[in-house]
Amino acid sequence: METLTFFFVLLLLGLAISDPDDQACLSSLKQNFQDPKGRLAHWTQKALASPCNGVTSSLEGVTCNNDRIYKLTLVNFNLGGTISPFISNCTSLQTLDLSQNQISGQIPAELQSLVNLAVLNLSENKLSGQIPAQLALCAYLNVIDLHINQLSGLIPQQLGLLVRLSSFDVSYNRLSGPIPVLLANKSGGIQRFNASSFMGNKDLYGFPLPPAKNRSLSVIAIVLIGLGSGFLSLVVSFTAVCIWLRVTEQGMAAEEGKISQLMPDY
Repeated sequence: METLTFFFVLLLLGLAISDPDDQACLSSLKQNFQDPKGRLAHWTQKALASPCNGVTSSLEGVTCNNDRIYKLTLVNFNLGGTISPFISNCTSLQTLDLSQNQISGQIPAELQSLVNLAVLNLSENKLSGQIPAQLALCAYLNVIDLHINQLSGLIPQQLGLLVRLSSFDVSYNRLSGPIPVLLANKSGGIQRFNASSFMGNKDLYGFPLPPAKNRSLSVIAIVLIGLGSGFLSLVVSFTAVCIWLRVTEQGMAAEEGKISQLMPDY
C-alpha cells in the first residue's frame, strides 16, 4: 500500500512539471521567430511539452524555478520575426532578454501581464512603433533597455511611475517630444537618468538633453538666414538693373551725340 502511494505521488509530481501556460508561451514564440541558425532546434514539440523539471530545463535559453519559466535569455541568437503577444502566458517570467537579434515589429502591450518582470532587455533589434505605456503595470521592473531600435513617438509619462526602475536606456531610436520629468529627476530635483539614456533621438528634447528653446532658436536662425539671403539677392538684382539702365542711358546719349554731329546746320 505504501509503495502504491509512493508511486502515485511521483506520478502527480511528474504531471505537475508540465505547465500549459509556459508551453503555450514558448510554442507561440518559436512560431513567430525566424531562426536561420537553428538555435531553437531543440525546442521540439516533445521538449516544449515539458519545458521545466524543477529548476532545470533542456531548452537553450530557458531557466526554470519551481517548475515555471522565470528567465528567458536568447541573446545574439540571430532571431528574426516578431515577439508573440502570447509571451504573456509566461506569467512567472522575471527576466526577458532578447537583445542583439533582428527582431522587428512592435513591443507587445501584452507584456503588462508579466507582473513579476524585473528585467526587460530588447536592445539592438529592429523594433518599431511606440513604447507601450502598459509597461508601467509591471511594477517590479528595474531594468528597461530598448537602445538601438527604430522606436518612435513619445516616451510614455507612465514609465516615470516605476519606482524600482534603476536602469533605463532608449538611446538611438526615433523618439520625439519631451523627456518625461519623472524619468529625468527624482524627488528633490536629483538627476535620475543622464543624457546617455536618451541620446541619439533627433527629435527628443528636455533635461538632461538640451531644452526645446535651443531647438526653437535654431529654427529661427535658419529662417533669418533664409530671409537675409533673400534680401541680399533682391539688393544684388536691383543693383544690377540700375547699372544696366545707367549703361543703356549712357549708350543712348552717345548715339544721340553722334547723330547731332552728322546733322547739317541750316
